[in-house]
Amino acid sequence: MTVEQLDVVIIGAGVSGIGAGCHLTMKNPHHSFAILEGRDAIGGTWDLFRYPGVRSDSDMYTFGYSFRPWTQRKDIADASDILNYLTDTAAEYGVDKKIRYQHRVTAANWCPSDRRWTVSGTRNGEEFTISCCFLITCTGYYNYEQGYLPEFAGYNDYRGTIAHPQQWPEALDYSGKKVLVIGSGATAITIVPAMAKTAAQVTMLQRSPTYIFSRPAIDPIAVWVNRLLPERLAYRLLRLKNALLSVYIYSLSKRKPDKVRTFLRDQAAEAVGPGIDVERHFTPRYNPWDQRMCLIPDGDLFAALRSGDATIVTDQIERFTETGVTLTSGEQIEADIIVPATGLQVEFLAGMSLSVDGEPVRFNDLLNYRGMMFNELPNLATVFGYTNASWTLKADLTCDYVCRLLNHMDQHRYEIAMPSLEHCTKHEQFSELDRAPIVDLSSGYIQRALDRIPQQGSVAPWQNHDNVIKDMLTIRYGKIEDGVMTFR
Repeated sequence: MTVEQLDVVIIGAGVSGIGAGCHLTMKNPHHSFAILEGRDAIGGTWDLFRYPGVRSDSDMYTFGYSFRPWTQRKDIADASDILNYLTDTAAEYGVDKKIRYQHRVTAANWCPSDRRWTVSGTRNGEEFTISCCFLITCTGYYNYEQGYLPEFAGYNDYRGTIAHPQQWPEALDYSGKKVLVIGSGATAITIVPAMAKTAAQVTMLQRSPTYIFSRPAIDPIAVWVNRLLPERLAYRLLRLKNALLSVYIYSLSKRKPDKVRTFLRDQAAEAVGPGIDVERHFTPRYNPWDQRMCLIPDGDLFAALRSGDATIVTDQIERFTETGVTLTSGEQIEADIIVPATGLQVEFLAGMSLSVDGEPVRFNDLLNYRGMMFNELPNLATVFGYTNASWTLKADLTCDYVCRLLNHMDQHRYEIAMPSLEHCTKHEQFSELDRAPIVDLSSGYIQRALDRIPQQGSVAPWQNHDNVIKDMLTIRYGKIEDGVMTFR
């Protein structure tokens, strides 16, 4: 059987995969590539989730691509607007013609003798194999099939409707119903105010609080800048402004956590009014940015709580009952519909397996290089966005670097590019690297996956900065041949 040969294979047609295809089209037009998408639609996250109110949790000036301005007025966008933006971008750059739907990749093996990756999987139930020189994985970081669901006592006793955010029931009618949303993360705080508009009552039940930050859905500075400046210049300035702001907030949270905690608590207290115990419901036990901070536009969650359309309860579930849940405090919450917004299941590379010359690769043994490649793993890059800023800021930097790397390899007739610890053993700082999870968050979904995700080192370039300014200097403008990246 003849195996198709391509220069580059991109896995995933979400924000990262579409961006990677556009970068290759612009900067490496001589390279052949295809985007393999396991589902039957473009968009990844923004096509998968259908729950009420689903929206971006970053501003669109940084979540949009660096090369294609976001032109809509709202910069905290609904999923449908984001999906339209992705679809239009793919069409504008011709990337839509490179997408192969229903191509679910299950394995990739690097063959040293051929100096190529062999990518295999299923297409409409039939097996396929494609060979490529370079592999870019854009699969996100969570299991698309199902979210995380804790083991609740009596879960199967409940006789009402269960609506999982990741498998939202089509045409679910919740008007006039009592709804219980379990969770305190980005999904829960999005669903609660959206359902509260038509439900009889929505209760948000959280085991512990999350830091929540409110900002305008329409940035007044953006409105002013867009009126005065040409579209692309305005977009670049606003993108830079918001990127710098995210870096400032994150660094301030790490340097002066008490100051940030007080600010967020005071913002919540003013927004929800005196009838809600802010100390109990909006003051987490951890420091700001030890876990992801949640963004709400125009204080919509606070407004729903203040009006009484939604209520908040901080307690733990003792067990499910036929009509709702019983809490450890003894309180009972009755509900017609329960939404377990209890988090994601982290899954590196969407569950596919990697091997080198037939030997399986253990993901937990991999050491991150600049947040996008791994030691001793040739010709492979993974797009993994920021956890403390917009995902696309890092995705753009990663894709730009891969394009530079491919052109550098062509120019020097290299066939293999691979970051290597062995190559830099002469540097004392690399001899004994302290290792830590690649994502520096104490969030439950990360902690549950520590044995299945790559690690990072304690010094650059093995350390994941999670800082767009540092990364821009080292990734976009840094040397390709840095003494760590090896070529053959």
